[in-house]
Amino acid sequence: MLNASLEQGLTWNSNATSSATPQSGITSETTLRLGLASDWAVHQALLNAYGTWRQPVAGAAFIDPEMGMDGSLRLDLDGDITLTGAASYALTREDASSPVPLAVTASRPLQHEINASLTAAKDLGKFRFSAKGAVNRLSFGDAALSGGGVLSQADRDATYLSATLRAGYQVSAAFTPFAEVEIGRRAYDLTTDSAGYQRSATRLGLRAGTMIDVSEKLNGEVSAGWVREDFDDTRLASISALTLNSTLNWSPLRGTTIAFAGSTGIEGTTTAGSSGSVLYSGSVTATRELRANLTANAALGLAFRDYASTTDTDTTLSASAGFTWWLNRHAGLTGRLRHETVRSTQAARSTQANSVFLGVKFQR
Repeated sequence: MLNASLEQGLTWNSNATSSATPQSGITSETTLRLGLASDWAVHQALLNAYGTWRQPVAGAAFIDPEMGMDGSLRLDLDGDITLTGAASYALTREDASSPVPLAVTASRPLQHEINASLTAAKDLGKFRFSAKGAVNRLSFGDAALSGGGVLSQADRDATYLSATLRAGYQVSAAFTPFAEVEIGRRAYDLTTDSAGYQRSATRLGLRAGTMIDVSEKLNGEVSAGWVREDFDDTRLASISALTLNSTLNWSPLRGTTIAFAGSTGIEGTTTAGSSGSVLYSGSVTATRELRANLTANAALGLAFRDYASTTDTDTTLSASAGFTWWLNRHAGLTGRLRHETVRSTQAARSTQANSVFLGVKFQR
Protein backbone atom coordinates (compact mmCIF):
# COMPACT_ATOMS: atom_id res chain seq x y z
CA MET A 1 0.00 0.00 0.00
CA LEU A 2 1.39 3.40 -1.03
CA ASN A 3 0.71 6.65 0.83
CA ALA A 4 1.98 9.98 -0.43
CA SER A 5 1.62 13.62 0.62
CA LEU A 6 2.93 16.96 -0.63
CA GLU A 7 2.97 20.10 1.51
CA GLN A 8 3.79 23.59 0.23
CA GLY A 9 3.72 26.84 2.17
CA LEU A 10 5.50 29.82 3.67
CA THR A 11 7.19 30.07 7.07
CA TRP A 12 7.91 33.29 8.94
CA ASN A 13 10.62 32.92 11.58
CA SER A 14 11.65 35.59 14.08
CA ASN A 15 15.14 34.02 14.28
CA ALA A 16 15.77 32.31 10.94
CA THR A 17 19.41 31.49 11.72
CA SER A 18 18.77 30.43 15.36
CA SER A 19 21.48 32.78 16.62
CA ALA A 20 21.95 35.01 19.65
CA THR A 21 21.45 38.00 17.34
CA PRO A 22 18.01 37.27 15.74
CA GLN A 23 17.31 37.93 12.07
CA SER A 24 13.75 37.39 10.89
CA GLY A 25 12.98 35.86 7.53
CA ILE A 26 10.31 34.30 5.31
CA THR A 27 11.04 30.91 3.78
CA SER A 28 9.31 28.83 1.12
CA GLU A 29 8.95 25.27 2.44
CA THR A 30 8.17 22.17 0.36
CA THR A 31 7.84 18.68 1.91
CA LEU A 32 7.22 15.39 0.10
CA ARG A 33 6.49 12.18 2.05
CA LEU A 34 6.12 8.63 0.73
CA GLY A 35 5.17 5.50 2.63
CA LEU A 36 4.91 1.84 1.69
CA ALA A 37 3.48 -0.92 3.89
CA SER A 38 3.03 -4.61 3.17
CA ASP A 39 -0.35 -6.32 3.58
CA TRP A 40 0.98 -9.85 4.08
CA ALA A 41 -0.83 -12.33 6.34
CA VAL A 42 2.45 -12.93 8.21
CA HIS A 43 5.66 -10.89 8.36
CA GLN A 44 5.70 -7.13 7.77
CA ALA A 45 7.70 -4.67 5.66
CA LEU A 46 7.66 -0.88 5.93
CA LEU A 47 9.42 1.81 3.90
CA ASN A 48 9.19 5.58 4.37
CA ALA A 49 10.93 8.50 2.70
CA TYR A 50 10.69 12.27 3.02
CA GLY A 51 12.36 15.40 1.77
CA THR A 52 12.02 19.06 2.75
CA TRP A 53 13.48 22.03 0.90
CA ARG A 54 13.52 25.48 2.48
CA GLN A 55 14.36 28.45 0.27
CA PRO A 56 14.63 32.06 1.56
CA VAL A 57 12.02 34.45 0.17
CA ALA A 58 12.71 37.56 2.26
CA GLY A 59 14.95 38.53 5.16
CA ALA A 60 17.78 36.30 6.42
CA ALA A 61 19.16 34.09 3.64
CA PHE A 62 19.56 30.54 4.87
CA ILE A 63 19.03 27.39 2.78
CA ASP A 64 18.07 24.47 5.00
CA PRO A 65 17.57 21.05 3.31
CA GLU A 66 16.27 17.98 5.13
CA MET A 67 15.70 14.46 3.85
CA GLY A 68 15.70 10.86 4.96
CA MET A 69 14.34 7.37 4.62
CA ASP A 70 13.78 4.39 6.86
CA GLY A 71 12.65 0.82 6.46
CA SER A 72 12.05 -2.31 8.48
CA LEU A 73 11.38 -5.99 7.87
CA ARG A 74 9.87 -8.28 10.50
CA LEU A 75 9.93 -12.04 10.01
CA ASP A 76 7.71 -14.21 12.22
CA LEU A 77 9.52 -17.53 12.38
CA ASP A 78 8.59 -20.87 13.83
CA GLY A 79 9.05 -21.42 17.56
CA ASP A 80 7.82 -17.94 18.59
CA ILE A 81 10.95 -16.35 17.18
CA THR A 82 10.79 -12.89 15.63
CA LEU A 83 13.62 -11.45 13.54
CA THR A 84 13.50 -7.70 12.82
CA GLY A 85 15.89 -5.69 10.67
CA ALA A 86 15.75 -1.90 10.41
CA ALA A 87 17.77 0.82 8.70
CA SER A 88 17.52 4.59 8.29
CA TYR A 89 19.35 7.56 6.82
CA ALA A 90 18.83 11.25 7.63
CA LEU A 91 20.37 14.43 6.22
CA THR A 92 19.82 17.64 8.18
CA ARG A 93 21.63 20.85 8.95
CA GLU A 94 23.06 20.58 12.44
CA ASP A 95 20.85 22.15 15.07
CA ALA A 96 21.95 25.56 16.32
CA SER A 97 21.83 24.25 19.90
CA SER A 98 24.56 21.67 19.19
CA PRO A 99 26.96 21.24 22.13
CA VAL A 100 29.95 21.54 19.78
CA PRO A 101 30.99 25.21 19.48
CA LEU A 102 31.90 26.65 16.09
CA ALA A 103 33.58 29.91 15.14
CA VAL A 104 31.09 32.78 14.92
CA THR A 105 32.07 33.15 11.25
CA ALA A 106 31.20 29.52 10.43
CA SER A 107 27.85 28.22 9.18
CA ARG A 108 26.16 25.16 10.68
CA PRO A 109 27.37 22.07 8.77
CA LEU A 110 25.25 19.36 7.18
CA GLN A 111 24.83 16.25 9.33
CA HIS A 112 24.53 12.70 7.96
CA GLU A 113 23.22 9.95 10.23
CA ILE A 114 22.89 6.25 9.37
CA ASN A 115 21.33 3.67 11.68
CA ALA A 116 20.97 -0.09 11.21
CA SER A 117 19.94 -2.84 13.59
CA LEU A 118 19.05 -6.53 13.73
CA THR A 119 16.95 -7.89 16.61
CA ALA A 120 16.09 -11.49 17.43
CA ALA A 121 13.30 -12.05 19.97
CA LYS A 122 12.15 -15.32 21.53
CA ASP A 123 9.20 -16.11 23.83
CA LEU A 124 9.40 -18.99 26.28
CA GLY A 125 6.11 -19.18 28.11
CA LYS A 126 5.88 -15.87 29.97
CA PHE A 127 9.58 -15.14 29.56
CA ARG A 128 10.65 -12.66 26.86
CA PHE A 129 14.22 -12.64 25.54
CA SER A 130 15.84 -10.49 22.84
CA ALA A 131 19.29 -9.71 21.45
CA LYS A 132 20.00 -6.63 19.35
CA GLY A 133 23.01 -5.56 17.35
CA ALA A 134 23.11 -1.96 16.14
CA VAL A 135 25.34 0.50 14.33
CA ASN A 136 25.09 4.28 14.29
CA ARG A 137 27.18 6.36 11.89
CA LEU A 138 27.39 10.14 12.35
CA SER A 139 29.36 12.34 9.95
CA PHE A 140 29.48 16.04 9.16
CA GLY A 141 30.15 18.20 6.13
CA ASP A 142 32.55 21.13 6.27
CA ALA A 143 31.33 24.40 7.81
CA ALA A 144 31.52 27.33 5.39
CA LEU A 145 33.33 30.45 6.62
CA SER A 146 31.77 33.85 5.94
CA GLY A 147 35.09 35.21 4.68
CA GLY A 148 35.57 32.28 2.29
CA GLY A 149 36.97 28.80 2.74
CA VAL A 150 35.74 25.99 4.98
CA LEU A 151 36.25 24.68 8.49
CA SER A 152 36.71 20.89 8.51
CA GLN A 153 34.49 18.82 10.83
CA ALA A 154 36.36 15.54 10.25
CA ASP A 155 37.26 15.38 13.98
CA ARG A 156 33.61 14.61 14.74
CA ASP A 157 32.96 11.71 12.34
CA ALA A 158 32.39 8.50 14.32
CA THR A 159 30.71 5.08 14.28
CA TYR A 160 29.03 3.53 17.32
CA LEU A 161 28.60 -0.27 17.49
CA SER A 162 26.50 -1.83 20.24
CA ALA A 163 24.99 -5.09 21.47
CA THR A 164 21.97 -5.14 23.79
CA LEU A 165 20.59 -8.16 25.65
CA ARG A 166 17.14 -8.01 27.26
CA ALA A 167 15.21 -10.43 29.49
CA GLY A 168 11.63 -9.89 30.65
CA TYR A 169 8.76 -11.68 32.34
CA GLN A 170 5.07 -11.10 31.58
CA VAL A 171 3.43 -10.67 34.98
CA SER A 172 0.10 -9.84 33.33
CA ALA A 173 -1.32 -9.11 29.91
CA ALA A 174 -0.61 -5.41 30.51
CA PHE A 175 2.87 -5.40 32.08
CA THR A 176 6.14 -7.11 31.20
CA PRO A 177 9.02 -5.94 33.42
CA PHE A 178 12.49 -6.31 31.90
CA ALA A 179 16.19 -5.75 32.49
CA GLU A 180 18.81 -5.15 29.83
CA VAL A 181 22.51 -4.57 29.38
CA GLU A 182 24.18 -2.61 26.56
CA ILE A 183 27.84 -2.82 25.58
CA GLY A 184 29.11 -0.46 22.91
CA ARG A 185 32.16 1.04 21.27
CA ARG A 186 32.34 4.53 19.72
CA ALA A 187 35.20 4.70 17.21
CA TYR A 188 36.21 8.03 15.68
CA ASP A 189 37.55 8.09 12.14
CA LEU A 190 40.58 10.05 13.36
CA THR A 191 42.41 8.16 16.11
CA THR A 192 43.72 11.51 17.40
CA ASP A 193 41.78 14.73 16.80
CA SER A 194 43.27 18.09 15.84
CA ALA A 195 43.67 19.02 19.52
CA GLY A 196 45.65 15.85 20.24
CA TYR A 197 42.95 13.83 22.06
CA GLN A 198 41.95 10.20 21.45
CA ARG A 199 38.16 10.41 21.77
CA SER A 200 37.12 6.83 20.95
CA ALA A 201 35.32 5.29 23.94
CA THR A 202 33.73 2.16 25.38
CA ARG A 203 30.21 2.27 26.83
CA LEU A 204 28.36 0.15 29.38
CA GLY A 205 24.67 0.67 30.08
CA LEU A 206 22.26 -1.05 32.48
CA ARG A 207 18.49 -0.46 32.40
CA ALA A 208 15.33 -1.82 34.01
CA GLY A 209 11.75 -1.02 33.13
CA THR A 210 8.50 -2.43 31.88
CA MET A 211 6.68 -2.88 28.62
CA ILE A 212 3.03 -1.77 28.77
CA ASP A 213 0.11 -2.97 26.65
CA VAL A 214 -3.36 -2.05 27.90
CA SER A 215 -5.48 -2.99 24.86
CA GLU A 216 -5.80 0.05 22.57
CA LYS A 217 -5.67 2.61 25.38
CA LEU A 218 -2.03 2.58 26.44
CA ASN A 219 1.10 0.93 25.05
CA GLY A 220 4.86 1.41 25.00
CA GLU A 221 7.62 1.11 27.57
CA VAL A 222 9.44 3.05 30.28
CA SER A 223 12.86 2.41 31.81
CA ALA A 224 15.52 3.87 34.08
CA GLY A 225 19.15 2.93 34.46
CA TRP A 226 22.77 4.01 34.34
CA VAL A 227 25.35 4.49 31.61
CA ARG A 228 29.10 5.04 31.64
CA GLU A 229 31.48 5.92 28.82
CA ASP A 230 35.26 5.53 29.23
CA PHE A 231 37.62 7.24 26.78
CA ASP A 232 40.82 5.89 25.29
CA ASP A 233 42.56 9.13 26.31
CA THR A 234 43.13 9.07 30.06
CA ARG A 235 43.12 12.90 30.12
CA LEU A 236 39.40 12.83 29.38
CA ALA A 237 37.19 12.15 32.39
CA SER A 238 34.69 9.31 32.09
CA ILE A 239 31.03 10.25 31.70
CA SER A 240 28.43 8.45 33.81
CA ALA A 241 24.78 9.36 34.24
CA LEU A 242 21.32 8.22 35.23
CA THR A 243 19.27 7.31 32.15
CA LEU A 244 15.53 7.83 31.70
CA ASN A 245 13.78 6.57 28.57
CA SER A 246 10.15 6.20 27.54
CA THR A 247 7.87 5.73 24.53
CA LEU A 248 4.20 5.71 25.49
CA ASN A 249 1.05 6.17 23.43
CA TRP A 250 -2.22 6.89 25.25
CA SER A 251 -5.69 7.18 23.74
CA PRO A 252 -8.02 8.52 26.48
CA LEU A 253 -10.84 9.20 24.01
CA ARG A 254 -11.79 8.01 20.57
CA GLY A 255 -9.99 10.21 18.02
CA THR A 256 -7.44 11.47 20.56
CA THR A 257 -3.84 10.28 20.84
CA ILE A 258 -1.26 11.51 23.36
CA ALA A 259 2.37 10.44 22.94
CA PHE A 260 5.02 10.67 25.66
CA ALA A 261 8.68 10.36 24.67
CA GLY A 262 11.84 10.62 26.71
CA SER A 263 15.49 9.83 26.04
CA THR A 264 18.98 10.15 27.48
CA GLY A 265 22.05 10.48 25.27
CA ILE A 266 25.79 11.02 25.64
CA GLU A 267 27.09 13.65 23.22
CA GLY A 268 30.63 14.01 21.94
CA THR A 269 32.57 17.23 21.55
CA THR A 270 35.78 18.62 20.03
CA THR A 271 36.46 21.09 22.84
CA ALA A 272 39.99 20.50 24.15
CA GLY A 273 39.96 18.85 27.59
CA SER A 274 36.18 18.29 27.57
CA SER A 275 34.61 14.80 27.52
CA GLY A 276 31.23 15.90 26.17
CA SER A 277 27.76 16.21 27.66
CA VAL A 278 24.63 14.33 28.69
CA LEU A 279 21.33 15.33 27.09
CA TYR A 280 17.98 14.56 28.73
CA SER A 281 14.98 15.29 26.51
CA GLY A 282 11.25 14.71 26.74
CA SER A 283 8.09 15.64 24.91
CA VAL A 284 4.32 15.34 25.07
CA THR A 285 2.37 15.42 21.78
CA ALA A 286 -1.42 15.41 21.46
CA THR A 287 -3.46 14.85 18.30
CA ARG A 288 -7.25 15.30 18.18
CA GLU A 289 -9.80 14.78 15.41
CA LEU A 290 -12.09 17.74 16.08
CA ARG A 291 -14.29 16.94 13.09
CA ALA A 292 -14.22 14.46 10.24
CA ASN A 293 -12.27 17.01 8.16
CA LEU A 294 -10.38 18.90 10.90
CA THR A 295 -7.39 17.63 12.89
CA ALA A 296 -5.50 19.61 15.53
CA ASN A 297 -2.24 18.88 17.32
CA ALA A 298 -0.10 20.39 20.06
CA ALA A 299 3.27 19.57 21.61
CA LEU A 300 5.45 20.55 24.57
CA GLY A 301 9.14 19.76 24.80
CA LEU A 302 11.90 20.08 27.38
CA ALA A 303 15.61 19.30 27.01
CA PHE A 304 18.38 19.66 29.57
CA ARG A 305 22.07 19.37 28.65
CA ASP A 306 24.66 18.83 31.39
CA TYR A 307 28.25 19.48 30.28
CA ALA A 308 30.70 16.99 31.80
CA SER A 309 33.40 18.28 34.17
CA THR A 310 31.85 21.77 34.30
CA THR A 311 28.86 23.53 35.84
CA ASP A 312 27.57 24.66 32.43
CA THR A 313 24.08 23.65 31.32
CA ASP A 314 21.61 24.31 28.49
CA THR A 315 17.83 24.23 28.91
CA THR A 316 15.53 24.20 25.88
CA LEU A 317 11.77 24.75 26.12
CA SER A 318 9.53 24.35 23.07
CA ALA A 319 5.82 24.53 22.34
CA SER A 320 3.87 24.13 19.12
CA ALA A 321 0.32 23.85 17.81
CA GLY A 322 -1.09 23.08 14.37
CA PHE A 323 -4.10 22.09 12.33
CA THR A 324 -5.11 20.51 9.03
CA TRP A 325 -8.50 21.35 7.51
CA TRP A 326 -9.35 18.97 4.68
CA LEU A 327 -11.33 20.57 1.85
CA ASN A 328 -11.84 17.10 0.35
CA ARG A 329 -10.18 13.67 0.54
CA HIS A 330 -7.06 14.84 -1.25
CA ALA A 331 -6.45 18.54 -0.45
CA GLY A 332 -6.47 20.71 2.64
CA LEU A 333 -5.14 23.79 4.39
CA THR A 334 -2.54 23.37 7.12
CA GLY A 335 -0.81 25.66 9.60
CA ARG A 336 1.63 25.56 12.52
CA LEU A 337 2.81 27.84 15.33
CA ARG A 338 6.06 27.16 17.19
CA HIS A 339 8.05 28.77 19.98
CA GLU A 340 11.50 27.77 21.27
CA THR A 341 13.64 29.23 24.03
CA VAL A 342 17.21 28.15 24.78
CA ARG A 343 18.78 29.26 28.05
CA SER A 344 22.49 28.55 28.55
CA THR A 345 25.10 29.36 31.16
CA GLN A 346 27.59 29.72 28.29
CA ALA A 347 27.98 33.07 26.60
CA ALA A 348 26.11 33.74 23.33
CA ARG A 349 24.24 30.41 23.40
CA SER A 350 20.86 31.67 24.66
CA THR A 351 18.34 32.12 21.85
CA GLN A 352 14.63 32.55 21.28
CA ALA A 353 12.57 31.97 18.15
CA ASN A 354 8.93 32.05 17.02
CA SER A 355 7.66 30.74 13.71
CA VAL A 356 4.40 30.58 11.78
CA PHE A 357 3.72 28.24 8.83
CA LEU A 358 0.71 28.34 6.51
CA GLY A 359 0.28 26.21 3.42
CA VAL A 360 -1.63 23.59 1.48
CA LYS A 361 -1.40 19.82 1.70
CA PHE A 362 -2.19 17.16 -0.87
CA GLN A 363 -2.41 13.43 -0.22
CA ARG A 364 -3.42 10.15 -1.79
